[in-house]
Amino acid sequence: MRASGPDAPGALSRRRAEPLEALVIEGLPEHAVPVFEAALEQACTTVAYFRDEATDTWRLEGVREAGAREEALGAALALAAAVAGIAPPALQVTPVEADGWLARTVQAFPEMPVGRRFLIRPTHVPDPATHGRVVLRLDAGLAFGSGEHASTQGCLRAFEGIAHRRPRRVCDLGSGSGILAMAAAKTLPCRVLATDIEPWSVRVCEQNARMNGLGPRRMRAILADGWKPRAMKGARYDLIFANILARPLCAMARDLALHLAPGGTAILAGLLGTQARMVLAAHRRQGLVLERRLDVGPWTTLVLRRRG
Repeated sequence: MRASGPDAPGALSRRRAEPLEALVIEGLPEHAVPVFEAALEQACTTVAYFRDEATDTWRLEGVREAGAREEALGAALALAAAVAGIAPPALQVTPVEADGWLARTVQAFPEMPVGRRFLIRPTHVPDPATHGRVVLRLDAGLAFGSGEHASTQGCLRAFEGIAHRRPRRVCDLGSGSGILAMAAAKTLPCRVLATDIEPWSVRVCEQNARMNGLGPRRMRAILADGWKPRAMKGARYDLIFANILARPLCAMARDLALHLAPGGTAILAGLLGTQARMVLAAHRRQGLVLERRLDVGPWTTLVLRRRG
């Protein structure tokens, strides 16, 4: 889930409680989410995304003042359907109390500590000074990586264990929201390249970096299909995050090994425990050695190292 829009939930809570409506669109394919987000934002002060893992579809929920910008919203939704190449979906409209929606948002995505070092804090939660943890400010959303998933938590915990090596060149391959790239950039004096194959993931990653005070000199996000971009040609990294899926990890094992500096570390995730042997074998064939395995529920994170 992700809340967005010109009026964040925290701002809504400070306003006078006007009559509100919840606008809900269900069953959207992933490629249609960005255009329908833009359509809902024509009338809504906030928009949230929810992914249904069972059906692999998305639900969008927007909140607006009752009846606001009805004509503009209708035109925007029709255009979104045409751009996405799908039939216009049903729009559900129900009255909702502002306090009730805010409570639901907070309950759906609360502040969350991960491991000993990190604290994921959504934007609807106050941001006081926090001692002893690195605070990552972001909301759950279309781009994968809000910290809720076990594979993201496994990567953050694995990074805790190797941060003392102080890698200076870091790549987050398939960065999604950029949560792993931000964790590295906020923890160490390093430069991080975050890459993703989806344009909206790159956009969200850039927004999150700015929200966390990370400029392009510390963290840069680019559109990339694996290791193909010219910007990555010949580059070597001391640390590579790859929280993707098991089969793409196996397919890119050779390229990952070529881009890993001697003595460098790779943190691989997005794989089930039953797939760990397959992924490990593909990387062992490229000369990498297993240093650690972390299991969080059915999901596994592998920490591999290239010999110096």
